[in-house]
Amino acid sequence: MKKKKIRILLVDDEPDILEIVGYNLAAEGYEVSTAKNGVEAVAKAKKKEPHLILMDVMMPEMDGIEACEIIRNAPGMENTLIAFLTARGEDYSQMAGFDAGADDYITKPIKPKVLLSRVKALLRRIKDRKEDGENEDIVKVGDLIINREEYKIMNKGKEIILPRKEFELLALLTSRPSKVFKREVILDKVWGNEVVVGGRTIDVHIRKLREKIGDKNFKTVKGVGYKFVL
Repeated sequence: MKKKKIRILLVDDEPDILEIVGYNLAAEGYEVSTAKNGVEAVAKAKKKEPHLILMDVMMPEMDGIEACEIIRNAPGMENTLIAFLTARGEDYSQMAGFDAGADDYITKPIKPKVLLSRVKALLRRIKDRKEDGENEDIVKVGDLIINREEYKIMNKGKEIILPRKEFELLALLTSRPSKVFKREVILDKVWGNEVVVGGRTIDVHIRKLREKIGDKNFKTVKGVGYKFVL
């Protein structure tokens, strides 16, 4: 994907951040748009359909966590990458970010060159998904029909809407039914090895999948990881 075609939405209530980070992103050739709060971010995300959203957590009118949840569940936003860029470094804040559907959590302050490296790593996922030979567009596993291209799930003829990370976790587990995926493999494949995520995050997403797909299909292998069974 050429940089001139990559759209990035930068969301922060601090003008200096918008100016400095926006300048560095634009200097790299990215198409940058900005928003000053969560409400504006949701509106611009739906209008601009960015490939990546860099968003602060603490903002007026609507915080980043709520904005992330809304964007992640909006039609057509399933493939949008979302990363928090914030001074909030607490574990509980990071967990809330990932549970809301974020792909990465970047803490301030961060040097421009390091930030650009993180952005490039995130955007590589778009290319990797297109080039990954294992990712067939439509896969049928038991009662499930998984459309990887459109991020849609059909279960016994009923459509199920899943947030991005739940979808990617399900797609990974169903790619090899009965295979036990180790926790470190799940973290690498779904969240990326450049993101520090606690094991609790996997457990939360598995619990949500059990509620939506069915408890019997997901088996826990204690001390190892998870597998999908028919």
